[in-house]
This record gives sequence, C-alpha cells and structure tokens, in this order.
Amino acid sequence: MNYYQSKTLKSKDLASLRSKVEAGLKEVGFGILTEIDIQATMKKKLDKDYPPFLILGACNPVFADKVLTAEPHVSTLLPCNVTIRSLGGEDYEVSIMDPAAAMSVVDNPEIEPLAGEVRAKLVGMLEGL
Repeated sequence: MNYYQSKTLKSKDLASLRSKVEAGLKEVGFGILTEIDIQATMKKKLDKDYPPFLILGACNPVFADKVLTAEPHVSTLLPCNVTIRSLGGEDYEVSIMDPAAAMSVVDNPEIEPLAGEVRAKLVGMLEGL
C-alpha cells in the first residue's frame, strides 16, 4: 500500500500554490493546524540549501473528533500532512498522506471506514487542483 499520493502542477511561486491548496482543503472541511518550512529549517539548522518545501498539517475537526473518540492514541498519527515542494522552475509537487495507510497500524475496526472517508476527501482535493 502506498503511503502517499501526489500531483505535479505548474505555479509561478510557492505562495500562490499554497493558497490554492489551502482553498481546496477548506472546500473539503480541512484547516491548517501546523506548518513546517523545510527550506528555512534546513538552512537554519544544517546550513543546507533546499528548494521551497512546506509541510502543512491539515485537520478536519469532525473526523479528528470521531477517530480520537474511537482511539485516543491515534493522536500520534494526526494531523494529515500535505506537502508542497519545488521540483525546479515552475514545477511543484503537492503530496498528501494516505490516512488509510497510516491508520492501518491501528487495531480498531471503527477507524478503517473513517480513514477511508478522510482519504477520499484528500484525494478529491488533490485531483481538483
């Protein structure tokens, strides 16, 4: 089972693509809880140059509540990560984690259908970009 899905897109810059990704996530009920700027972090911590690269921690509160109610320790697998990284020029890759793959390690039958629903929402967002 693949643990992510991705799509390559053209964009003038990371900021405009990020806005498009956030709008797509909002349409399917997700907000951004966290952000990690890989480019800035690696430069600061390792003095290593990376192309523009963001990890966005996306959350759908309705589904988060359902999975946390069914399995409180599933919090270690939240939020759902969405990445945007430059491939060079105007090419960017947007990737989503596969919640069904991530949650497959949880031995709780209540989680599987919820993870499948979240996966469908994230895949729909990705395909709509």
